[in-house]
Amino acid sequence: MEAKGYTRDGTVDLRGRPALAFRTGKWKACAFLVGYEAFERMAFYGIASNLGMILLTMAASLKFLRPTCENGVCSKATSSQIAFFYSALYIIAIGAGGTKPNISTFGADQFDDFNPQEKRLKVSFFNWWMFSSFLGALFATLGLVYIQENLGWGLGYGVPTVGLVLSLFLFYLGTPIYRHKVSATSPTSDLIRVPASAFRNRRLPVPSDPSELHELSRQCYVASGKRQVHHSAVFKFLDKAAIKESTMSPTAQPCTVTQVEGIKLILGMFLIWLVVLIPNTIWAQINTLFVKQGTTLDRSMGPHFQIPAASLSSFVTLSMLISVPIYDRYFVPFMQARTGNPRGITLLQRIGIGSAIQVLAIAIAYAVEVKRMHVISVHGSSHPKDIVPMSIFWLLPQYVLLGVADVFNAIGLLEFFYDQAPEEMQSLGTTFFTSGIGIGNFLNSLLVTVVDKITGKYGGKSWIGNDLNDSHLDYYYGFLLVISTLNLGAFIWASSRHTYKREIIAEGAEVEAKQGSVLPVETKALELPPLGLQV
Repeated sequence: MEAKGYTRDGTVDLRGRPALAFRTGKWKACAFLVGYEAFERMAFYGIASNLGMILLTMAASLKFLRPTCENGVCSKATSSQIAFFYSALYIIAIGAGGTKPNISTFGADQFDDFNPQEKRLKVSFFNWWMFSSFLGALFATLGLVYIQENLGWGLGYGVPTVGLVLSLFLFYLGTPIYRHKVSATSPTSDLIRVPASAFRNRRLPVPSDPSELHELSRQCYVASGKRQVHHSAVFKFLDKAAIKESTMSPTAQPCTVTQVEGIKLILGMFLIWLVVLIPNTIWAQINTLFVKQGTTLDRSMGPHFQIPAASLSSFVTLSMLISVPIYDRYFVPFMQARTGNPRGITLLQRIGIGSAIQVLAIAIAYAVEVKRMHVISVHGSSHPKDIVPMSIFWLLPQYVLLGVADVFNAIGLLEFFYDQAPEEMQSLGTTFFTSGIGIGNFLNSLLVTVVDKITGKYGGKSWIGNDLNDSHLDYYYGFLLVISTLNLGAFIWASSRHTYKREIIAEGAEVEAKQGSVLPVETKALELPPLGLQV
């Protein structure tokens, strides 16, 4: 097919025809997806997310859906008002859950791994994808926070609703040039079939030579545009699913080595996912305790302007926006020349560096809080509404470092879970990334609640009380520093034992015969470079 200019990975266009390489995909298709992401960081898609944003706007705008307020004092919200508001939030969550794992995967699928030039372009995709996401977040933390605080919450929610409509328009505008992957079977069927087959064959010995396990010929993978995966020596029990002389019925085919390796990859990804939950918990501090900490500090810029405490998180985004081009244009080529890795460093090394920078950021947050408590003791600022005579810009280093950490950590995680997932389950792979963020936020809420209850028990001074000027937030940051350091050690240990995916991609994958049939040709196996952290 390549002779006629078609893609070699089996992708099709909107009408189900083989995709023309020069007309579809690549960055010209991704430009629409990147614009979509920039307009709305959460990349909402479909009726559910539209409905959620409209309901949320109504909850803030319509009088009967919000509590009455007089002279700055608001009455308690009714049960129906609370129910309506939270329904809107959860509808948004459902809408995001349907698109967030898929939209970045769909963007990465616009590049043909069988085309060396497109594969090189794909290396930068996730960097610039997240750059667009950060750009949308910058507008949210600067423009929307100001609108919500000064012009009203109705308008503050209405603007992102309009932005979402524009993002959907951009998304649909690119449909003629998108590439679509075709799946012959249910992508998740192997999740059940492989463990079930291994259990049925549990009494059979696994051959000592992996080549004796069931696998399709390389030509079959070439003809289908799919990728063969090498056998690995982990989770050996699952190899029983690929035993040729199995206990299954004579008509049933054993699983292939590639199918078995897909389940091994999911298990390996799950272990890495477990040790990145704490970094996601640290990230949650940006919009919670960091903001609350900022409200106690001097936010003045001149005699007439005060910085909204929530807007300080824009420095996280700004540091990301500055760091992404530096990473992509300077750091990667610099490291490529020294390591020979197309990405400069492996994905797990990238994540590990980001986690280490996060530890440094929380250490600085601890030191700044110790300084804040010292200023309080010197000036006697103990009232809940007292402003501590200390500039809010003392918090700037921890915000900036967390932004730099995200360039390594968040982008590395997104690419890792996409890259290491089985070919048919790459959307499931990016679900690991998004679910980790969500669970990290829930863990943060759980930690705050538990620590508050334990430390405030029996009339003691809570570490995270309502009045931060009379609490011990420094102790809590110290606690986060300890668990972050321990988790970094756990991550290094898990990474050193991670077995990464080894694929075979054939050069000269196929030729077109004069009769129109596709014939396999002699191939040369290309093993993709390792992505694990070698310690």
